[in-house]
Amino acid sequence: MILKPDYNEISLFDIDFTELKKQGIKAVLFDLDSTVMPSKSGKYPENVRELLNNLKQNFVVAIVSNNKKKEYIEKVQAQSDFSVIGNANKPSPKVALEFLKSVSVDPKDAVMIGDRPLTDILAGKLMGSKTILVDSITRETENKPTRFVRALERLVIRK
Repeated sequence: MILKPDYNEISLFDIDFTELKKQGIKAVLFDLDSTVMPSKSGKYPENVRELLNNLKQNFVVAIVSNNKKKEYIEKVQAQSDFSVIGNANKPSPKVALEFLKSVSVDPKDAVMIGDRPLTDILAGKLMGSKTILVDSITRETENKPTRFVRALERLVIRK
């Protein structure tokens, strides 16, 4: 099934990046809101900032977000020393593929990491990249309707 991720992890910190490197992964693309920072916060948790900085030593790192607010994306870019791309229109793979081409990485040598099967995982699959689905970074504090929708999405991808 095209929505089924290659890997399904609870958090970013459960991902085995050493194994991804051994598999030939050269670029790691992350969704923004609810994946690497709380939704609409514009601020990385310190442990995520540290993870992203460490990953830059072995991978091309980028954020690929559907967020269309230029000021918000600029705020995130100002605290990131890697590319932060907004208005990506996922699940369309176009923007992510353009980025990979600009850094000379073949899509098969990239991984897309995100919290939504219908946008992040589908975009990664359409790119021809590996995909990793993670739960929301704020899973402990999300409201019940949001948690319910996330549970439904995961039920769909298990089939």
